[in-house]
Formats: sequence, C-alpha cells, structure tokens
Amino acid sequence: MATERIPTRERRPSVGAPIVDIQGGVSPAGISRPKHKRTFTGFGAGEIKSVEASIPEPQREAWLKHQVSGFKDKDAFETDVVRHVETTLARSMFNCDESAAYAACSLAFRDRLVLEWNRTQQRQTFSDSKRVYYLSLEFLMGRALDNAMLNIGQKDVAKAGLADLGFRIEDVIEQEHDAALGNGGLGRLAACFLDSLASLNYPAWGYGLRYRYGIFKQEIIDGYQVEVPDYWLDFNPWEFPRHDVTVDIQFYGNVHKSTDDSGKTVAHWEGGETVKAVAYDVPIPGYATPTTNNLRLWSSKAASGEFDFQKFNSGEYESSVADQQRAETISAVLYPNDNLERGKELRLKQQYFWVAASLYDIVRRFKKSKRAWKEFPDQVAIQLNDTHPTLAVVELQRILVDLEGLEWDEAWNIVVNTFGYTNHTVLPEALEKWSVSLFQHLLPRHLQIIYDINLFFLQSVERAFPNDRDLLGKVSIIEESQPKMVRMAFLAIVGSHKVNGVAELHSDLIKTTIFKDFVSIFGPDKFTNVTNGITPRRWLHQANPRLSELIKTKTGGEDFLTDLTLLNKIELSVNDKDFRKEWAEIKLANKVRLAKHIKASTGVTVNPSALFDVQVKRIHEYKRQQLNIFGVIHRYLTLKALTPEERKKQLPRVSIFGGKAAPGYWMAKQIIHLINSVGSVVNNDKDIGDLLKVVFLEDYNVSKAEIITPASDISEHISTAGTEASGTSNMKFVLNGGLIIGTCDGANIEITREIGENNIFLFGNLAEDVEDLRHSHTYGAHTVDPDLAKVFEAIESGTFGAQQDFAGMITAVRDHGDYYLVSDDFHSYIETHAIIDEAYRDQEGWITKCITSVSRMGFFSSDRCINEYAEGIWNIEPLPIDKSDTGLGKGEL
Repeated sequence: MATERIPTRERRPSVGAPIVDIQGGVSPAGISRPKHKRTFTGFGAGEIKSVEASIPEPQREAWLKHQVSGFKDKDAFETDVVRHVETTLARSMFNCDESAAYAACSLAFRDRLVLEWNRTQQRQTFSDSKRVYYLSLEFLMGRALDNAMLNIGQKDVAKAGLADLGFRIEDVIEQEHDAALGNGGLGRLAACFLDSLASLNYPAWGYGLRYRYGIFKQEIIDGYQVEVPDYWLDFNPWEFPRHDVTVDIQFYGNVHKSTDDSGKTVAHWEGGETVKAVAYDVPIPGYATPTTNNLRLWSSKAASGEFDFQKFNSGEYESSVADQQRAETISAVLYPNDNLERGKELRLKQQYFWVAASLYDIVRRFKKSKRAWKEFPDQVAIQLNDTHPTLAVVELQRILVDLEGLEWDEAWNIVVNTFGYTNHTVLPEALEKWSVSLFQHLLPRHLQIIYDINLFFLQSVERAFPNDRDLLGKVSIIEESQPKMVRMAFLAIVGSHKVNGVAELHSDLIKTTIFKDFVSIFGPDKFTNVTNGITPRRWLHQANPRLSELIKTKTGGEDFLTDLTLLNKIELSVNDKDFRKEWAEIKLANKVRLAKHIKASTGVTVNPSALFDVQVKRIHEYKRQQLNIFGVIHRYLTLKALTPEERKKQLPRVSIFGGKAAPGYWMAKQIIHLINSVGSVVNNDKDIGDLLKVVFLEDYNVSKAEIITPASDISEHISTAGTEASGTSNMKFVLNGGLIIGTCDGANIEITREIGENNIFLFGNLAEDVEDLRHSHTYGAHTVDPDLAKVFEAIESGTFGAQQDFAGMITAVRDHGDYYLVSDDFHSYIETHAIIDEAYRDQEGWITKCITSVSRMGFFSSDRCINEYAEGIWNIEPLPIDKSDTGLGKGEL
C-alpha cells in the first residue's frame, strides 16, 4: 500500500453519518488522523536463543527463583481462589457469591493455563516446525471452566476446594455464559477440532472473530422467536486482550498501477477507509497434555480512535463517535441479516476484515524465520472451514504480489500449496456468491486479482479441453448472471490443493453434482473425504460424567478418552446384569435432570419415564423440523381419536425441540411458531395428559446440549436425503446411549455401518431418487400423503391458532413442489415412529441396542479426523512433549 506520493487521505463516510467541513486550515495539511503504528511481538527461533544469552546471569536467576507455578493440590487451589476473590475482585468471604466464586475459580485455572500456554508457544517457536492455521467464522466453544478442569485433570481438587469454601462445583460452573462465537454444527466442529489439535500436540492456531453480541440470544415470546443481544462478554476471564497486536485493514478506495525501475507493473490500493483489528487470545488446553494452543479472535476498532475532538468541539456530538460505532459493527454480530444490501456489504466486510488480519499475522510470523518465500507452504498450512474465509486466497496472493514483489506464477504456486478447503454443503443456495459491483465498491484490488485468477484458470481449462466451450462458463469463478457474481466456492477450489467433504455420501455428492466439472479438470485426487467427528472429552466425559465413569470400569481406565476405539470393550458386558442396571439408572437420572430444566425454563411438567424424542439443531427447512412437528400433530390427532381405555395402552412421549432460526429466515421462524402453538394446545389438553408433551427449549447452545444429549432416548436426524453434509449431533446422541431416527443422509450412513442396521431407525427416500421426485412434483401429479392432509386440515381449521400464521409451511408442500419431500417421506416417518414405540416397550432389548451402539462409536472421534487432515492435507507432525520443560515462555504470540 505504500507509494512514492502521499495523497491526502479521504475517508469514505458511512451512509447517514454527518460530515463536518471545517473551513480554513487549523491542522497540518494532508493529515486527517494520527497514523497507527504497528507493534511486533515475540521472537523467532534464532532470536530467542540470542536474547536469552544476552540476559545477565543474576537477572536470569532472579526470574527463575520467582517463577510462578500453578496450584497442584487442594490447599494451593484454595489459596489461589481466595487471593483472586480478595485482590482481583476486591471482595471477601462476607460478600463472595456464586458469581464471584466462578470468577475466582476461573482465574485460578486460567493462571495454570497461561503457564502451559506460554511454554507451548515457546516449544513451537523453538522447533520452528510447520503449523496449521484453522480459519473458521464460528467457534462454538461452550463453557470453558469445566473443560479446563477436566483437561488439566484437577476437577476433583476444585470440587473439594470449593466445598471447603462453601460452594457446590455444579452451582459455580452454572455461572458461566457460553462463548457466543457460533450457531451450529460448523462452529461446534471447529471447537472439537481445536480440542483435538491440542490433545494430539499439533502446532496449531485458530483464527476467528470476537462477536460482541454473538449471533443473538433467542427469547420465545407468545410462541415467536425474538432476537436480543447476547451480552456474553460482560465478564470473560478466558481471553487476553493483545492491544499490541493490531492490524490496519483497508476498505473501499481505488487502485492505480505504476511501473517500477525494473519495468514491472505494480498495483497500488489507496484511499478509502481504515479499520483497526485488535487481537484477543483464548488458550485452548489439550487433554492430559501440557500443550495449550491458541485461538486468536479479532475485534474491530476505529483506526482514528474512539473519539473525534474536532467534531465534538464543532457541535457534532453524535458524529464524534461515529467512526468507532461504524467500525465496531464489523465484529458486533455473527451473520448479520443480509436481506438488505447494506447487510450483504457488512457480511463481506466482516469476512475480509477477519482474513486480512489473520493473514497479516501468519505472514508476519513466517517472515521472522528469514526463510525464502518458496518455503511458505512447508511452514504454513491454512484450512478454510467452508467458503466464509475464501477471501484469504485472494489476500495472500495480493500480499505476495503487491507487497512482497513476487511474480504472479510463483506467488500462485505458494497460495495453492498453502490452502485446503472443507466444503460443508451441497445446497447450491448455501454456496456463497457476492456481486461484482459489491466487490468493486468494497475491495477493488481483490476484484482485479479474482479476475486475473479466473483468466489464467480458464485459459488452462481451454488448453486442456479445447472443444468444450460450455465448460468455461460452468467453472468460471465469475458467474455471467445479472448482476455478475463471484462464486466463492469455485474460488476456494481453484485456490486450494485439497478439497474435502465431511462424510462419505457428501464427498461423493460434491464430486458428482456441484463440483463434478472440477473433478474433470483437476482429477479425483484433489478431492477427498474426512468424515466429521466429535471430542469425547466434552461430549462424554464432561456432558455425561456418570456414564464416562461406568465405561471406565469396563475399559480399564480413561484411555478411551484419547483412543475412542477402546469403547468396543464394553460390548463384552452387554449381558452383564449389574452393568445394564447401572446403565439404565444413569439414563433415568439424566432424564430427571432434563425434566427439571424443562420445568424451570418452560413451566411444562414432563414424565421422565416417557420416551424422550429430541430434535435440537439450527432451524432450517432441509433439516425438516416441519416434518417432525407435523408428525407430532398426527400423533396428537391419533390419540384424540382413541377411547380413554385405548389411550391407556399408548406409550407416553415427550417431543423436545431447540434451535435458532436466522433472523431473516421467515419460514424457519414460522416453524418455531408452529411448534410452540402445538405445544400450548397439547400440553393443556386434559384428555392427553402425560401421553404427549411438546417442548421448545429457547436459546439452544452447547451448555444446554450437555444437558439434553445424555437424556435423549431417540433423536431426530431427518434431513432430506442428500442435503446434510454430515451432522455431528447424531454422533453425540449415540455416544451418550441414545438411538436415532434418520434418513440415509450425511454421517447417518456411516453410523449405520458402524453400529449395525438393527440399532438405528432409518426411513425415507434415498439421495439418488430425490431429483426425480422433485421433477415429478413440478411437472407431474403431486398428491399430498393422506395422513399429512389430515394434519393440514387440523392446522387450517384453527386448532393451533390462526391458520394464516402457518399457511406458508402448508403451501410449500401442497402448492409449491414440496422441495424437501415432506409429503413423500411422511408415511415412512410415521411408520418408523410406530416401530420405535414397540422397540421402546421392550426395555431390555432397547438397553442392548444402546450399549451395542456406544461400543461401536470409536470411529467418530475428532482425534481421528485431525490425524487424517494432518496426514492427507496439512502434512504436519505432532510436536513431542518434553515433560521436564519448564521454560520461561518466551515464545511469540
């Protein structure tokens, strides 16, 4: 960005922000704000050694003598907690409530984590080995305190110490707000991967955004979803502000080209608006290892500072803070509503802000090694978690060509060998596209680079396929539509050396449908599969401690938490009466806990001995919560038609829903409204009583999932076949001793293969039939299933409220092609639920299914995923741990 001439910097005003034109010069010409000076942190591998050698021996001895060590027993833990209560929080035993106890306990554990965190960074810097950088717009971390206690192995110490001080550990853990850094499976997968990377000792960093208000906090008011800010950062002891690690990020402006002394054309991106990215670091502890990796989150600030004195002094009080307010919107909310054009601009701005800051940081760290640029892919692997970070491909090319002066082909070779791309969807509408005009306005230099990438790519395609002109249009990164669009998924494929799907069916589908032309161009080897997994530390050991302890008695210890295949040992005990009895008692206790939570949060009383039927996930038509609630209405109508004597023979059931709808997704919000409207009718019907309850748990998050998942009897993973990439909640439910009803979609297929067809309830059409069915709906006869038609009649008669409130859901099925095959699968769905009822009546057979399923879930560990990524995509090795390492933590952050 530096040029020979320094023009007057003119910042682009935001829409609606007043501008002050001060007549006459009162400040130096050509300066509109003080320029922020970048600060560097840490040392490279060679620099550490020379700096260490330059420290005088007496100083080094003084540091070592007073070096901090974390608590190792109950007394030391209590000392740390009391010290933080009295000195950090300025409280005492007289006014230390549970919130203060949580804060002090967290700070005591954080102190321990920081020591290992610093040593880990030092080890990684000293080794100078290849690192992986995981770029994800979401990191759905959940609560950190319980996770830290378990991973460090000090939960029992904390429990005893807190008891001595007058607190129950469960009450203290409950005080923590979930980190609002994600929404669904994408973010939870990223969090599981960070846990596994640390637990397996891989040198790795995560990069994301520090959302001030999360996606939103969901409240249910009169049955409707209402979005309110999630003030999760009011107290967050798990992050470290790095005010010395900042990056200036440029937007808007213009590009001009000049010729340097050697005759080379150089592009200069100038003017526009600058926003400052400030780093916040979060330690990620591995399980039973000192490795503590880093998650770096970026927060947006005004580059000009928070306050403009000139505007304030001239009476422009509101606009004196407008720069700060405008800048802070970038990292305020996850997935801002993009129904409006300004929302689309904010989303693209958010994505570039994040990847530009992250790339600056990664490149800065590499340059400290003094290596040649050609070695960049040997030191750096960057994984794009979905299309959101795809701009990183363009940004790295811009850095290498415009700022570092590399030739285009050399730079592009580095870029392609650095990036890997994980695709998470086969839905064409979910593959991000941005208009060319928006790019031209917001990121003019990046649009030029995208056009150049596309030109060179299409030229290579034309050379390889000279007689296939249609192919050029099919694979072009620029979609020749009105308006022209940039296809981000295509850009990610062209700019990466590996593209992976996240389940076997999904990986096959992307190669045969949305990306089939790229397989012809690049060959099948560029495309691979890494089936998703989950971390057993959180989703078994933390979420279901009693079941974890029971499993431990049969596997000979806790090694199954790092080698999940050891679960197969419990199948030997499937007929052990005492084992089965305790298994059933644990499930009932978990259901009682969830029933108490339901009563406290919704006021609805449910019977823990009923079958708990759960569907908790992001609300979306393809996930088919509408199919579930239509099935619930069918069950209700069936029960109402029975005599009181017949009803006594029916199996009681509790249908539990949870999940958020995107603020601009009208149909998903309508589904939530119908679920709550059905619940308000069914739950108050005295004829039905405990035979059927319908519950929607608001503001579903990781902490609630840790209560819900262990209590499930049956969970629903019922997406239209071929639409769910993988799903990971299916794995969590089975790992916790629940069975699943599902379609042949995503990871359900591999779960079936592992646990056996007898232990899963599959229904519905197959992926290969979906397109033919959709075609027949549109161009042939489409008749709604008779049982579903009765459900629609009940809704339209006003049984569950004003019928116009739910008309859109009905017409989508009846009149607009039933794109998600709700009617086609409805009969099979209802029949399968009848089979589930019969299977659940045989409790002995049900317990056998549950134990067998858990014992065969060893494949679905995120540790296995990370090892596959490391070997097949990243080419990185774990860093050996020297148990005697007690360094001073001079590694760079």
